[in-house]
Amino acid sequence: MKKEDVEKLEKTMGQLEGLHREMSALAKKSPNDGINPFKLRFLNSALSDANNLLGEKYNPLEEFLQFNSDDVPTNSDATFVLTSYLEEVERMRADNIFIDYNKWTYVLSDSEDKIRTAPPKKIKEKK
Repeated sequence: MKKEDVEKLEKTMGQLEGLHREMSALAKKSPNDGINPFKLRFLNSALSDANNLLGEKYNPLEEFLQFNSDDVPTNSDATFVLTSYLEEVERMRADNIFIDYNKWTYVLSDSEDKIRTAPPKKIKEKK
């Protein structure tokens, strides 16, 4: 993973987490309500960024790239998709970090720098 990929990963993860929080709150109140065009534009933009970052190897949902604006998705649809994307972004991150003197850092292919990060969320499965 290159240094610039780490920056993209961290930015994308933050966007997806923020959208997931927002959509989850809406889905709890009204799961079957449609997403308005304003939010849908930002949601699709974040999904596009995530697709570019994740590539084929970490593709969370086969044959899905983003929501169709003509077929308005519901809040629960968005929550489902965002959960799947967050799982794969975390899997990608976990595959590219290691523990170095009790500190989790990214494995960088283009730099000797150490970029610290949190431990993998599923630490029991990471060996």
